[in-house]
Formats: sequence, C-alpha cells, structure tokens
Amino acid sequence: METRLLEQFVAVAAEGSVTRAAERLWAAQSTVSAGLASLERTFGVRLFDRTGRQLVLTAAGEDLLPHARAVLASLDRMRDLASSDDADLRGRVRLGIFTSMDVVDLTGVLRTFRERHPLVTVELMTSPSGTTGLVQDLASGRLDLAYSGLPTVPQGIVVEPLREMPFRVFLASDHPLADRASVSLADLADESFIDTAHGFGNRLILDQACERLGIRRRIVAEMNDMPAVVRFAAAGLGIGVVPDAGVPHDGVVLELTDAVEPLRVGLAMRGDVEPTRAVRTLAQHIVAART
Repeated sequence: METRLLEQFVAVAAEGSVTRAAERLWAAQSTVSAGLASLERTFGVRLFDRTGRQLVLTAAGEDLLPHARAVLASLDRMRDLASSDDADLRGRVRLGIFTSMDVVDLTGVLRTFRERHPLVTVELMTSPSGTTGLVQDLASGRLDLAYSGLPTVPQGIVVEPLREMPFRVFLASDHPLADRASVSLADLADESFIDTAHGFGNRLILDQACERLGIRRRIVAEMNDMPAVVRFAAAGLGIGVVPDAGVPHDGVVLELTDAVEPLRVGLAMRGDVEPTRAVRTLAQHIVAART
C-alpha cells in the first residue's frame, strides 16, 4: 500500500471534501478520488458517505482513521530518526495560524526555516472557529503546532507564551464617548457591539467577563478576525471591545477600566506525543521570534 493513499484518506477525513483535500495536498482532484477508490478496494469497505456536499466517514472509516494516522506518524518518526543532523532534517509540519494577526514575524520565520531546512514541508492551516478549532485540530492530531488564545486548554496540550494583548475599546471618532479616556463595560451595556465569532479566544474571555458583571451584550455583527472588528467599529457601525493588536484604524481607542484578562497568545503543541525533530525545530524558531 502506498503512503500517499493513506495521506489522501486522512486529508479527506479532515477536510470533508475531496476538492479541499486535493488543494491541501497539492494534487489533482481526480488523483485523490482515484486514491480513495483504490484504498476502498484494498480494504473491501466503503470509507465515506456523502451527506449533501460533505463527505462523512462510515463506521469502517472511523475505525481505520486512527490507524492510518498512526502509520503516517510512524513513518514521520522513521524519517526523523534517519536524519543525522539539521542539514538532513526532513518531514512535514502542520501549523495552525491566525491569518489576520501578526503574533510573530511568521513570514520571516518560515523564510529562514525553509532556507535552513529545505527538506521540511510546512503546511499552514486555519480554522473558521478561530483558536477553539485550531486547538481541537491539534488535540485530534490534524495539526502538529497551533496558535492558541484560549483562556484554558484541554488536558495534554502545552502552550509556550508568544504575545499578550490587553482589551481596549474601539469606536468611531464622532461617537458620544469618544472624548473620554476610559470606560467600563457597564458604560457600554446599551451599545451595539461588533465582535469576533464564537470560538475565538478573545470572544470567550470577554463573554466570561460580561457574564460575571451581569451584562448582556447586543451583538449586531460577528467577524472572522479582530482587525475587521476594529475597522467596522471605527466606521461607526458599533462598539468593538477586543485585544489591541496594533492594527491601524481611523477611529478612537479608549482604555477599559474593568479587570479583563488580556488575550495571551501562545504556540500550542501536544504534550503527550513526542514531536519530530522538524516540529520541535520549527517551534523553537517561532518561540525565538517573539517580542
């Protein structure tokens, strides 16, 4: 059995789509479809059912998936052990990132890493549910490393701190509160809020703070990144209370007087699995780039 067939099976299981799996593997869609068919013939079972546009694992597929991942992990470990020094470092690292926020100079890190370790493939992935989705993908083995901004992480996940950002209030320059230096969440209780979607670390932190204060917010728009929250708030479409990532904007920034924990973004990895040298080396590069 060819390794690429197992890689295709695992990728389709993760993406729920042959098209997205093919894009992730840099392969033709027909190649991935043919690979799945070949694997199903080999095992004599159907691996996926189609539900609408989504491919869902069958019971047999669910049973075989962890073994396919284990085989691929073992091969990665064998390649890792065969590397005599850093010049021969090879393998694959799957890194979950935020596309809209510079936690570290990631492009610089990856450029340097590729120059030093050209035999290592780094795959960058995102999640529509923000840091919650990234940590879930990490815990399930779909990622090797991931940014995390969760206030607490699941057991078995370890996080190396990278950046800390305090919550501030973003609003339009003509807002009635714009001339104040600071406000409390109670001062904003009757405002319309713009925020990130559920699952983002900053949303979890602020929701918990509001719950402790007995404040029920009216959220009129949910964005998939924090810079969009700041941009829409600066345009006067609502109030944004998000971590200050230093994003340029045309509005006003106020201090928040409430004791809200800052967003602490770190690099997460599984503590119950020995990382390959490639994973460990990239993690060291990222941590070294923090400011």
